[in-house]
Formats: sequence, structure tokens, C-alpha cells
Amino acid sequence: MPAEIQIVDIYNPDREQILHAVGILKKGGIIVYPTDTIYGLAADVLNKNAVQKIFKIKKVSRQKLLSFIFADMRGVSDWAHIPNNAFRLMRKVLPGPYTFILPASTDIPRTIVQKRETIGVRVPDSIVAQRLVDELGRPLLSTSVPESGDEFFTNPQEIAERFEHEIDLILDAGVMPNQPSTIIDFTISPPEIIREGAGDIDALF
Repeated sequence: MPAEIQIVDIYNPDREQILHAVGILKKGGIIVYPTDTIYGLAADVLNKNAVQKIFKIKKVSRQKLLSFIFADMRGVSDWAHIPNNAFRLMRKVLPGPYTFILPASTDIPRTIVQKRETIGVRVPDSIVAQRLVDELGRPLLSTSVPESGDEFFTNPQEIAERFEHEIDLILDAGVMPNQPSTIIDFTISPPEIIREGAGDIDALF
């Protein structure tokens, strides 16, 4: 069945539309949604089958780093250990276009994310993303929509054509810039910027 496409207002998304997307997630479906950078490919982190679909779409192993999307800083410590220097910086720049690589909490569901020692944490400046998380009641497991190399699909119509039988819903916010988040790795000392993206590097120092 082809992916459903719904036009979404990124500044004031309709609540029924958000609830519809969350219903799909809870049933093990896959959605595409706009973040503050590029489109995200998302699943319910507690749905094993949905997580497996994400890895299949990405064509990567289960050890590949994926991001956990939070609505705000609350609850992050349930999923990751936050060093003091990372916490101070996260409070400064989030919500925003940054991904923080942090040590995974020992309480993370191992049946879903097996033997994972690190996770990516995102608190995007995106009302759509924040409301999806709020209504779901837990983080989204999320990653970019892959095209090739370092490029990403940014046109929802192209996403629908390429993944029409692998994605259940696309929240269409129009064509987005091809610039992912800036990634900072706090699992090493000193912390290292491993990808320069949309997030301002100067804000990290």
C-alpha cells in the first residue's frame, strides 16, 4: 500500500494529524516527519518490529547509531548518561540542530536496541517533532531518510516514490534544505565534533 501523505503546518500542526501519526507508530508503522534540519524517518522505540524496519530501510546493521528524539531535556537521563559538560552545553543550545552522542543508560530496552553502548540524543527545534514525542509518551527512534553517500532525501514526493511500500505516513512540510544536524561525541575525552551540520559550531565553545 502506498505511503499516505499529509500536508503539515510546521508551526501549528493539527492535533488530530499528530494523533493519527502516533497511532501509526504505536501499531508498528514508520513515518517521515520534518525536524529542524532534514526529514526524519521514525519508529516507536519500544516496537521491535518497527525498529527492525528502520534498519532494513537504512540498510545498516543494528549497531549503527540512530537518534532518540526528545521533546525537551526531561527524560533524557532515563535513556542516556549525561556528563556534566554535556549537560551544560545541551542546556545552552537545545532545542536546536544538534545531535549529542552519549553513553547509553543501562536501563535502555536491550530487547529493542541490543548491546548498544552509545545513543544519539536530539531535541529538535521542531513543534511537529515535539508534539509527536509528547503524544507518544516516549522518545522517537529516528534517523535521516537515506539517498546516497552524505546526501539525504529532502523532497517528500521523492521520498514517497522511493519508499512507497516501506513507509506508512509522510508529514509533508515541503522541500527542506539538505543539511543535517551537527554531531558532538561526548563518549570520548575531550568531546569531538564528528559532523558539521546545521548547528552553529561557534555556539559550542
